[in-house]
Amino acid sequence: MGEEKDLMTNLVSELRRGTLILSVLSQLGEAKYGYALVQSLEEKGVEIDPNTLYPLLRRLEKQGLLSSQWDVGESKPRKYYTRTPMGDAIFRELKAQWERLSANMEQILKEGEA
Repeated sequence: MGEEKDLMTNLVSELRRGTLILSVLSQLGEAKYGYALVQSLEEKGVEIDPNTLYPLLRRLEKQGLLSSQWDVGESKPRKYYTRTPMGDAIFRELKAQWERLSANMEQILKEGEA
């Protein structure tokens, strides 16, 4: 039973990994700092480890999908991220792709139950 549980954990992790970029981009239409982004995603049922999030944010910024700005006005400096115009366009396209994929998967899964 332990092997089956480990396998299931790994498969769920792989399935979730493919949704993280879209999940992160969806939340950055307005500027957010990392911890607020983690909280926002978790409130919506998307768990993301900060050790996964921060490298992802840096990669998306390097790819030109996000921009960042430091806010040093409070006691603790925070780096805020937001989508760039290119990030907006990519987000819209990924969202459309997701909607098509999701509809297709829903149909496939219904057929698999019959």
